[in-house]
Amino acid sequence: MDDPTVRSATADDAADIRRVARESWHAAHDDVIGTDAVESAIDEWYDADSLAESVARDDGRFLVACADDDVAGFAQAVLGDEGGPAWLARIYVAPDRWGDGVGTALLDRIEDWLRGEGADRLRLAVMAGNDVGNAFYEKRGYAVVEERERDLFAATFEEYVREKDL
Repeated sequence: MDDPTVRSATADDAADIRRVARESWHAAHDDVIGTDAVESAIDEWYDADSLAESVARDDGRFLVACADDDVAGFAQAVLGDEGGPAWLARIYVAPDRWGDGVGTALLDRIEDWLRGEGADRLRLAVMAGNDVGNAFYEKRGYAVVEERERDLFAATFEEYVREKDL
Protein backbone atom coordinates (compact mmCIF):
# COMPACT_ATOMS: atom_id res chain seq x y z
CA MET A 1 0.00 0.00 0.00
CA ASP A 2 1.17 3.51 -0.78
CA ASP A 3 1.46 5.97 2.10
CA PRO A 4 -1.85 7.81 2.40
CA THR A 5 -2.20 11.26 0.91
CA VAL A 6 -4.33 13.53 3.08
CA ARG A 7 -6.30 16.38 1.51
CA SER A 8 -9.36 18.51 2.17
CA ALA A 9 -12.61 16.73 1.41
CA THR A 10 -14.99 18.05 -1.22
CA ALA A 11 -18.65 17.39 -1.90
CA ASP A 12 -17.47 15.13 -4.75
CA ASP A 13 -16.06 12.74 -2.12
CA ALA A 14 -19.51 12.06 -0.63
CA ALA A 15 -20.00 8.60 -2.16
CA ASP A 16 -16.54 7.44 -1.07
CA ILE A 17 -16.98 8.87 2.43
CA ARG A 18 -20.33 7.11 2.74
CA ARG A 19 -18.77 3.82 1.56
CA VAL A 20 -15.96 4.05 4.13
CA ALA A 21 -18.46 5.07 6.82
CA ARG A 22 -20.72 2.11 6.10
CA GLU A 23 -17.84 -0.40 6.07
CA SER A 24 -16.18 0.92 9.21
CA TRP A 25 -19.39 1.51 11.18
CA HIS A 26 -20.54 -2.06 10.54
CA ALA A 27 -17.12 -3.47 11.45
CA ALA A 28 -16.78 -1.43 14.65
CA HIS A 29 -20.36 -0.95 15.86
CA ASP A 30 -22.63 -3.83 14.79
CA ASP A 31 -21.82 -5.78 17.97
CA VAL A 32 -22.37 -2.67 20.11
CA ILE A 33 -25.58 -1.11 18.75
CA GLY A 34 -26.80 -3.53 16.07
CA THR A 35 -27.02 -3.33 12.29
CA ASP A 36 -30.32 -1.40 12.22
CA ALA A 37 -28.90 1.44 14.32
CA VAL A 38 -25.77 1.49 12.19
CA GLU A 39 -27.81 1.78 8.99
CA SER A 40 -29.90 4.57 10.54
CA ALA A 41 -26.74 6.48 11.44
CA ILE A 42 -25.35 6.10 7.92
CA ASP A 43 -28.64 7.20 6.36
CA GLU A 44 -28.94 10.28 8.58
CA TRP A 45 -25.35 11.48 8.87
CA TYR A 46 -23.79 10.41 5.59
CA ASP A 47 -26.24 11.44 2.88
CA ALA A 48 -24.87 13.75 0.20
CA ASP A 49 -26.55 16.89 1.60
CA SER A 50 -25.30 16.33 5.17
CA LEU A 51 -21.79 15.67 3.95
CA ALA A 52 -21.82 18.76 1.71
CA GLU A 53 -22.80 20.87 4.74
CA SER A 54 -20.04 19.31 6.84
CA VAL A 55 -17.40 19.86 4.17
CA ALA A 56 -18.44 23.52 3.81
CA ARG A 57 -18.30 24.41 7.53
CA ASP A 58 -16.00 27.33 8.23
CA ASP A 59 -15.33 26.37 11.86
CA GLY A 60 -13.66 23.08 11.11
CA ARG A 61 -11.72 20.85 8.81
CA PHE A 62 -12.92 17.78 6.91
CA LEU A 63 -10.15 15.62 5.45
CA VAL A 64 -9.92 12.46 3.38
CA ALA A 65 -6.97 10.10 3.15
CA CYS A 66 -6.36 8.49 -0.22
CA ALA A 67 -4.25 5.38 -0.72
CA ASP A 68 -3.77 3.48 -3.94
CA ASP A 69 -6.02 6.03 -5.72
CA ASP A 70 -8.93 5.30 -3.38
CA VAL A 71 -10.45 7.10 -0.38
CA ALA A 72 -9.35 4.95 2.55
CA GLY A 73 -10.49 7.15 5.44
CA PHE A 74 -11.80 10.51 6.55
CA ALA A 75 -11.84 12.79 9.58
CA GLN A 76 -13.67 15.93 10.66
CA ALA A 77 -12.87 18.26 13.55
CA VAL A 78 -14.48 21.49 14.68
CA LEU A 79 -13.07 24.28 16.78
CA GLY A 80 -14.44 24.62 20.29
CA ASP A 81 -16.01 27.61 21.91
CA GLU A 82 -13.53 30.14 23.25
CA GLY A 83 -11.49 28.43 25.93
CA GLY A 84 -13.14 25.08 25.27
CA PRO A 85 -11.73 22.01 23.60
CA ALA A 86 -11.96 21.33 19.89
CA TRP A 87 -13.97 18.23 18.95
CA LEU A 88 -13.09 15.36 16.68
CA ALA A 89 -16.51 14.89 15.12
CA ARG A 90 -15.56 11.74 13.23
CA ILE A 91 -12.66 9.69 12.01
CA TYR A 92 -13.17 6.43 10.16
CA VAL A 93 -10.92 4.20 8.09
CA ALA A 94 -11.95 1.37 5.78
CA PRO A 95 -11.49 -1.86 7.76
CA ASP A 96 -9.15 -3.33 5.15
CA ARG A 97 -6.85 -0.35 5.86
CA TRP A 98 -6.85 -0.64 9.66
CA GLY A 99 -3.27 -0.73 10.87
CA ASP A 100 -1.88 0.80 7.65
CA GLY A 101 -1.30 4.31 9.07
CA VAL A 102 -4.36 5.92 7.48
CA GLY A 103 -5.98 6.89 10.79
CA THR A 104 -2.67 8.16 12.16
CA ALA A 105 -2.09 10.32 9.07
CA LEU A 106 -5.57 11.82 9.39
CA LEU A 107 -5.32 12.45 13.13
CA ASP A 108 -1.85 13.99 12.81
CA ARG A 109 -3.13 16.45 10.20
CA ILE A 110 -6.18 17.31 12.31
CA GLU A 111 -4.05 17.90 15.41
CA ASP A 112 -1.56 20.05 13.45
CA TRP A 113 -4.38 22.15 12.00
CA LEU A 114 -5.96 22.64 15.43
CA ARG A 115 -2.66 23.74 16.98
CA GLY A 116 -2.31 26.26 14.16
CA GLU A 117 -5.78 27.56 15.01
CA GLY A 118 -4.79 28.00 18.67
CA ALA A 119 -6.63 24.99 20.10
CA ASP A 120 -4.97 23.45 23.13
CA ARG A 121 -7.19 20.37 23.67
CA LEU A 122 -9.02 17.89 21.47
CA ARG A 123 -12.00 15.86 22.66
CA LEU A 124 -13.86 13.00 21.07
CA ALA A 125 -16.59 10.53 21.91
CA VAL A 126 -16.22 6.81 21.23
CA MET A 127 -18.43 3.85 22.04
CA ALA A 128 -17.00 1.97 25.01
CA GLY A 129 -17.47 -1.28 23.09
CA ASN A 130 -15.47 -0.07 20.08
CA ASP A 131 -12.26 -1.90 20.93
CA VAL A 132 -10.44 -0.88 17.74
CA GLY A 133 -11.27 2.80 18.22
CA ASN A 134 -10.41 2.85 21.91
CA ALA A 135 -7.04 1.15 21.31
CA PHE A 136 -6.27 3.68 18.56
CA TYR A 137 -7.06 6.69 20.76
CA GLU A 138 -5.32 5.30 23.84
CA LYS A 139 -2.14 4.67 21.84
CA ARG A 140 -2.21 8.32 20.76
CA GLY A 141 -2.56 9.70 24.29
CA TYR A 142 -6.31 10.30 24.53
CA ALA A 143 -7.44 9.70 28.12
CA VAL A 144 -11.00 8.93 29.21
CA VAL A 145 -12.35 12.04 30.96
CA GLU A 146 -16.01 11.03 31.13
CA GLU A 147 -18.14 7.90 30.86
CA ARG A 148 -21.80 8.24 29.93
CA GLU A 149 -24.78 6.31 28.65
CA ARG A 150 -26.13 7.27 25.23
CA ASP A 151 -29.14 6.44 23.13
CA LEU A 152 -28.78 6.31 19.38
CA PHE A 153 -31.54 5.19 17.04
CA ALA A 154 -33.20 3.07 19.77
CA ALA A 155 -29.89 1.53 20.85
CA THR A 156 -28.42 2.28 24.29
CA PHE A 157 -24.68 2.01 24.87
CA GLU A 158 -21.84 3.22 27.06
CA GLU A 159 -19.66 5.95 25.62
CA TYR A 160 -16.28 7.37 26.58
CA VAL A 161 -15.34 11.00 26.15
CA ARG A 162 -11.59 11.12 25.59
CA GLU A 163 -9.32 14.16 25.59
CA LYS A 164 -5.74 15.04 24.79
CA ASP A 165 -3.72 18.19 25.34
CA LEU A 166 -2.38 19.47 22.05
